[in-house]
Amino acid sequence: MALLTELVAFLDGQLEIATMPDYPGAMNGLQLANEGQVGRVVTAVDASLAVVAAAAAGGPGLLLVHHGMFWQGAQPVRGALYRKLKIAMDAGLAIYSAHLPLDVHPEWGNNVCLARAIGMRDFAPFLEWNGLAVGLRGAWQGTREELKQRLMEAVRGPVQVSAGGPEQIASVGLVTGGAGSEVARVAAAGVDAFISGEGPHWSFPLAEELGINVFLAGHYATETFGVKALGANLARRFDVPWDFVDRPSGL
Repeated sequence: MALLTELVAFLDGQLEIATMPDYPGAMNGLQLANEGQVGRVVTAVDASLAVVAAAAAGGPGLLLVHHGMFWQGAQPVRGALYRKLKIAMDAGLAIYSAHLPLDVHPEWGNNVCLARAIGMRDFAPFLEWNGLAVGLRGAWQGTREELKQRLMEAVRGPVQVSAGGPEQIASVGLVTGGAGSEVARVAAAGVDAFISGEGPHWSFPLAEELGINVFLAGHYATETFGVKALGANLARRFDVPWDFVDRPSGL
């Protein structure tokens, strides 16, 4: 058993929860406490009802997610939200959420984990939002098709490609999740390819017009990396078992 307060203090400090900007509904940090003991860590991308129910089936522990329970802001505690809270509290399941703090973390972040998985090199922070660099820019040598294959292997799923840029790729901008609408800003930075999870329809023809390759590998699929990396770290550091609840959206 580990103490919830110790895990939360470690996470808050390492992820810079108090100072990291984010969307209002993210509500990063401990979203639901338990009685104070953590016998296991469960990780997932979304704090959905199905995920909470699956995580709670194992009893007391900590559920670490990328997308928390309060994306819609203040809302009545009824329906699915009521059921999530009741299931978690009955099981002694605490819930901790880390959105942008986990995307950008230099060791466990979604960006850096995906960059390493596809063989990016010499990467550095990239694409500012509210004073925070939300992505990475780095070197990658190969063809457009080779990069698609590396991405498919990394996310274990399909990758959509808008082949607007050069066949030979030497530089990549990467922002996991739903950053496809940033194609114009990324193209202006001069990279050959832009990797994200999802984007609007218009991002594909715009990529062709701007002369950049865009690879969309799935919002969910590109954001499984961070919670897994952090879950494994917590398990080693606090000597507790960990698991991952896979609930893909296909998007």
